[in-house]
Amino acid sequence: MPSTPYLLAVVAIVFGITFALRAMPFAALRALRASATVRQLAMWMPVGILAILAVTALHGTITAEPRATLHALLAVAVTAGTHLAFGRRTILSVGIGTTVYVVLVNAF
Repeated sequence: MPSTPYLLAVVAIVFGITFALRAMPFAALRALRASATVRQLAMWMPVGILAILAVTALHGTITAEPRATLHALLAVAVTAGTHLAFGRRTILSVGIGTTVYVVLVNAF
């Protein structure tokens, strides 16, 4: 088994590397905060990620159970409507859309 000083040195090195890697984005953000590109990315990335997630989930649902296509499309419509109607609250709209989908699939 390695000696205690050796283990402490390894832990210190790992800590230093991890800390530096976690701090780098914040240091870079200070310089990029005024960038128009960063502001655009901050606005569009969440939408893009949710769109990719939705398309992937719909593809999997429709492929696995073609009869549930209408249920999935109705749930997407409810999710989009909820998102636009209630102040663009993502958690609320995804939660209500998921609930609608689960109810439709289990009820029909």
